[in-house]
Amino acid sequence: MQAVVGGGLVATVLFLALASPSTHTATLRLAVPIALAAIGGIFAEKSGVINIGIEGLLIVSAFTGVVVTFRLGSGESTLLISHHWWGLLAGVLVSTLFALVFAVVCIEFKADQIIAGLAVWLIALGLAPFVSRIVFESPNTATVGTFDNVTVPVLSELPLVGYLLFDTPPQVWIMLISAVLGWYLLSRTSFGRWVVASGENPKALDTAGVDVRKVRYAAVLLSGVFAGLGGAGFALGQLGTFAGGGETDIGGRGFIAIATYLFANYHPIGALAGSFLFAGLDAIQVRLQAAGYAVPTELIRTIPYVTVIIVLVFVGKTRLPEAAGENYESGED
Repeated sequence: MQAVVGGGLVATVLFLALASPSTHTATLRLAVPIALAAIGGIFAEKSGVINIGIEGLLIVSAFTGVVVTFRLGSGESTLLISHHWWGLLAGVLVSTLFALVFAVVCIEFKADQIIAGLAVWLIALGLAPFVSRIVFESPNTATVGTFDNVTVPVLSELPLVGYLLFDTPPQVWIMLISAVLGWYLLSRTSFGRWVVASGENPKALDTAGVDVRKVRYAAVLLSGVFAGLGGAGFALGQLGTFAGGGETDIGGRGFIAIATYLFANYHPIGALAGSFLFAGLDAIQVRLQAAGYAVPTELIRTIPYVTVIIVLVFVGKTRLPEAAGENYESGED
């Protein structure tokens, strides 16, 4: 009898969590680093460069965004825009710089892409708390606050979509626009076709007169831009600070992003939808913990990886690009 009552209480709490507007808004905000990192990872991997260092790009961009915002003054503004925007821009620039170094190592020096990606992650994992100790005398940064919500009069009063889309921080709109832009670039432009060809048949692309190296550089740099938007957007839009101890505030979201775009079979819109699924599970477990039901976060975070395995084993729709992970030199036979 007690088991039945207990199960009923859990089901009730779960239903309330699913129906709660706070869960919906939390899902959108928690999806930001996952979705944007996944979109960036799609470009890199479709071009033939496997960038598993996305977790590191999220870390350095999140940390940089907070530090720059703190140094400029979180409550003030310069050149007509909030210091949070300068922090976001700085985070994107640093992430892109790391992506450039990664690209040079992999494309010019033909290093193993997996090892190079792991190096980016490990460097970021150690560098962020190290610099934080210099700046803040702690592995955790000071609090700088978050972006203000962008509220659209009248539209913000609409049921459901009002508080989700028209009374929300700007990074949510950045995420949504990036997903559409990523889809458009890959499927409707010459550049997108070059990216796909670079990952599937680089020799054919080279024969057609397109520089494979330049395409791969551009794709990897795009992965840095999108990951930078995700990391800095998450730190400045959701957290308002950055904890550099342990696994950092990013907490494996870069690796979840990789699982997400594999789950979505390299489709930016599908990756966005997948990020909602995984972020929603994260938001629900927070609500359950607040209600006294301790659901380990680590257990929730295994779901994307288990899902990808199921897709690969039983569905088989996810297929790596033919030349993914392979170095290419113009003129090779």
